[in-house]
Amino acid sequence: MGLMDGDGCYARNTYDTISQTLADEIIDLAISLGKIPSCRVSKSFVDKKGVNHKQSYKIYFKKRESTESFFEYIDGVEYLFIKVKEIKNIGKEDLVYDITVKDKTHTFLSNHFGVGNCGAGGDSIKFIMEYEKLSYPEALEKLASSYNFSLTYSDSKNNKPRSQLMDKINEWYQYLFTKNPQARSYIKERGIYESSIEKFGIGYAPDSNSTINYIKSQLFNMSEAVEMGVVGYDGGRNFARFIERITFPIHSANGTIVGFGGRTITGHQAKYINSPETPIFNKSRLLYAYHHAKQTVYKTKQIIITEGYLDVIMLHQAGFTNAVATLGTALTPEHLPFLRKGEPEVIMAYDGDKAGRAAALKASKLLSASGFNGGVVIFKEGLDPADMVKNGAVEELADMFRTPQPFIEFVLNEILSLYNLFDPKAKEACMQEAVGYLKTLSPILQDKYKTYLAQRLGINPSFVKLTNQTNTNRSVSDNSRHRDMWELSLIKTVLEYPEFIDQILDVLNPSLLQFHSSEFALALQGKVDEPALMAILIDEKILPFKNEEVLKSELIAFLTKHYEREYKKINLKTDISFEEKAFYIRKLRGKISQLKRGEL
Repeated sequence: MGLMDGDGCYARNTYDTISQTLADEIIDLAISLGKIPSCRVSKSFVDKKGVNHKQSYKIYFKKRESTESFFEYIDGVEYLFIKVKEIKNIGKEDLVYDITVKDKTHTFLSNHFGVGNCGAGGDSIKFIMEYEKLSYPEALEKLASSYNFSLTYSDSKNNKPRSQLMDKINEWYQYLFTKNPQARSYIKERGIYESSIEKFGIGYAPDSNSTINYIKSQLFNMSEAVEMGVVGYDGGRNFARFIERITFPIHSANGTIVGFGGRTITGHQAKYINSPETPIFNKSRLLYAYHHAKQTVYKTKQIIITEGYLDVIMLHQAGFTNAVATLGTALTPEHLPFLRKGEPEVIMAYDGDKAGRAAALKASKLLSASGFNGGVVIFKEGLDPADMVKNGAVEELADMFRTPQPFIEFVLNEILSLYNLFDPKAKEACMQEAVGYLKTLSPILQDKYKTYLAQRLGINPSFVKLTNQTNTNRSVSDNSRHRDMWELSLIKTVLEYPEFIDQILDVLNPSLLQFHSSEFALALQGKVDEPALMAILIDEKILPFKNEEVLKSELIAFLTKHYEREYKKINLKTDISFEEKAFYIRKLRGKISQLKRGEL
């Protein structure tokens, strides 16, 4: 009713008034309610009948139907309203500082985006991309989320409004955390401050029935909760996936909540769990707290990757705000696009136990073969980054992050540690494994670390064979041979989605592949450290078949072509009997007919 007071009127979702004060108040109120108002000013005039009309103000709200609706047009100027922490009058209109780089001293309000000292510029979406370090789609989704605006996707699978379920659940978890002494006590004992609890949105998930009842009370569809991974379904009943656990919301790069991690405080066998794979949550493509860390990563040109949520939170608390964590999985090739943003040095900060060293070894092989700079920090004596921050060893941590062991040295030293180098046979096997790894690197790095390897083995560098005549010929042959992208995609599918192996082997064996049967056989054996497979894993042009439906259709297309080729070969054969030829023809026709019906 407050909007109706004063010299104004309301009709059809617009407000008209001759009072500038009332117009300003309506705009302020609308913005506080999360809306973006437009204001049209009509100048005073005298109409044909001689009636004086005072200057008036029309405030209205458009229906947003495209990305253009992020903008408001006032006096012919296109504006995008963005929340800022503070606006200061710097007293000089032509003085504008670049807030997309390291200058932290100023901010500005501008009706354009153009920076003189570095050449950055563009429209408002480009500004969000530069400032938030997002891709174009991520920037659009960030804006849509900020203004409660539903994007329309050209892909019909994604063409539905973004759900508010994850945000609501997270708010509820955070509220329950404040009411749970046991959860608060655990977090306090780990040394986490209240400010960090708020920054990282730490919450608490109660018993299953409470979660189910809350979702129903908020009128969310239960099938939606299942799809988002908050709820599971089994045996005709729904159940909460997070029960009596401290929760850590997991965000995409643009800050949208896509899943949760949970830490038990009631002695559950699984200490940590994550959300299951969903349309929006793929743990192999996410890094915990990346949305918090990305600004520092771009500024410092360094990213620290740890093993756990608490490590990240404590490192941020100590000032290492470029820390992130993998989500219960080793670093994968799918993480590499994240890590290439800003071209940072990558520091792997892992525990010194057997599992931690194995994960660091695998990650170091992947990163060094992919051309990343950086190194490894291994924590000894059962400590981890969170423990060191809690114990006040922040300077020691800083020294460790400044002087990591380079990836290549770490990999070679780990390989050497696996063998008894006093045994000549074991030393030879060690050299062969190390040489196999070096061949995944560039020629210059191979030459540099050939000497290092020879010194560690105590042998003459001439024994370390990297580019002899035989290998040179093989290299030329490998580079010139045909690369079949379909076969390489199938191999990458086996490597990244091993759960599909049985489905593939039911209909296909390595002999059916014309160009990459040896790599396919290695993939089936799980030999991911083989140079040929590592090359496939790090090649971003090779895309795996990501779900059963896509895999099935691809296998049907491949096998149909294969059996049609075999059918033609049988027809042309003259060295078999008529009966044998008829048998094979009937068999192949049956297979082709089955495939054309969509059956494997």
